[in-house]
Amino acid sequence: METDTIAAISTPVGEGAISIVRLSGEQAIPVTAKLFQGTNLIEANTHTIHYGKIMDPAVNEVAEEVMVTVMRGPKTFTREDVVEINCHGGMVAVNRVLEIVLEQGVRIAEPGEFTKRAFLNGRIDLSQAEAVMDVIRSKTDKAMSVALKQMDGRLSELIGRLRQELLETVAHVEVNIDYPEYDDVEEMSNTMMQTKTKEVHGELENLLQVAKQGKILREGLATAIIGRPNVGKSSLMNTLVQENKAIVTEVPGTTRDIIEEYVNVRGVPLRLVDTAGIRETEDIVEKIGVDRSREVLQDADLVLLVLNYNEPLTEEDEKLFEAVQGLDYIVIVNKTDLEQQLDLDKVNELAAGKPVITTSLIREEGIDQLESAIATTFFAGDVDTGDMTYVSNVRHIQLLKQAKQALEDAMESLEIDMPLDIVQIDVTRTWEYLGEIVGDTASDSLIDQLFSQFCLGK
Repeated sequence: METDTIAAISTPVGEGAISIVRLSGEQAIPVTAKLFQGTNLIEANTHTIHYGKIMDPAVNEVAEEVMVTVMRGPKTFTREDVVEINCHGGMVAVNRVLEIVLEQGVRIAEPGEFTKRAFLNGRIDLSQAEAVMDVIRSKTDKAMSVALKQMDGRLSELIGRLRQELLETVAHVEVNIDYPEYDDVEEMSNTMMQTKTKEVHGELENLLQVAKQGKILREGLATAIIGRPNVGKSSLMNTLVQENKAIVTEVPGTTRDIIEEYVNVRGVPLRLVDTAGIRETEDIVEKIGVDRSREVLQDADLVLLVLNYNEPLTEEDEKLFEAVQGLDYIVIVNKTDLEQQLDLDKVNELAAGKPVITTSLIREEGIDQLESAIATTFFAGDVDTGDMTYVSNVRHIQLLKQAKQALEDAMESLEIDMPLDIVQIDVTRTWEYLGEIVGDTASDSLIDQLFSQFCLGK
C-alpha cells in the first residue's frame, strides 16, 4: 500500500474562476498547514473550509490568496487525508501553488492516481472506478445517468451476487462429493449445478442484450453523413448541431475534408461526420476528401444517406445504396421545398425497408421525424436508464462474453455427464472472469493500464 503524499491540479488548465490543487496522503494536512497563513489546519475539524494565504517559504512572501478544504480519512474519496487548495483561476497562480507544495516533498500524482487509491483502499471497485471517467466523458444526460448508476455500484452489486451464487454452488457440490452420505448425492449435485448455471447464464445474456445500447450511450454513434455534392449534407449537420460548423454554399464540392461534431439526439449521442460529397472528380484535393469519405463509411455505426428531391436519381446515388448495404442507415430526401424530380417509389425500393425521411432543411421541416427514426433504429424509440443495468464498457462486455462462454462449456459438459470436478473448472473460470470486471481477480498490470487513461488530477 502506498503511503507517500501526492498532489495534482484537479481543474482544467486555462482561465477560470477557480483552480484547485488536490493533495492526498498522510502528509497532506501537515504540509498544507506549514504553508498556510490563517487557521491552524492541524487542529481544524474535518470537512471544513478555511480562508487564508499560501506562503512561499523560499522567499517568505505571499504566493496566493486561497480557500483550503480539510477532509480527514477515511471519509474521503481516497480514504486518506485530503486537502483541496482553491486558488484564483489561471495557469500562473495554480502552478505556483503546486510547485510550492511539491517542494515540500510531496510527489506529483500519476494520471488517475487519486481514483486508483480509492480502489486500492477499498472505497470503490474497478467497475466503479472506470465509471468515474465515464461520468467525466459523458456527452448526454442518458450517458451521465448510466455512468452514475455504475459509479453508485449497481453493476458491482449484480456481478457480486452472480459470483456469490456460483461460489456457493461450487462449494455445495464439493461438500456433497467429499461427504457422500447418500446414494443419490451425484444426481442431486448435477441437478443443482444445472439449475444454477442456467440461471446465471440467463442473467449474463440479459446484460449482453442491452450492452450495445450501453456502449452507444457511453461512446456515441459514429454517424457518417454521405451523399453526392450539394444535396445538403453540411446543412443537415448544421441543423442537428444548431451551429454553422460546416460551410454551406451552392457550389458542389465545397466540403473537402472530414468535419466531426457531437450532438445529442433524444438521449442518443451522435458523433456526426460530415464527409466530402462522393462523386468522380478530377480535382486532386476533392478526390482526397472523397477517398476519406469512403474510409469513414467503413467505420460508421449509422449512415445518413442524403438525396436531392429536386434532382432525378443518378447512377452515383444508386452506388451509394450499394455501399451502405449491410449497415444501419437512414435515407434523407432533402430540399422538398423545391419541385419534385426524384422518383420516391424507386428510393423506397432501393432502401429495402430502411427509414426514408423527407426534409426541407432550409425550412427546418422533417427534423423531428429524423430524430425519431434515429432513436427508434437503436433504442426502439426510447432510452430507458431507470431500472435497467447497462453494461457500456468494452472491457466489461468482453469479460461477460468470456464468462458466458465458460458457462456454456460447463452446461455442455453436464449434458454429456462429464464428472463434476471437470464441470467445476468452467464454473470457476466464469467466477474469475466476473471478478475481473470488479477488480477482484484483475492483474496489477491491467489495473495500472486502466488508471493510466485517467486525467492527471483525478
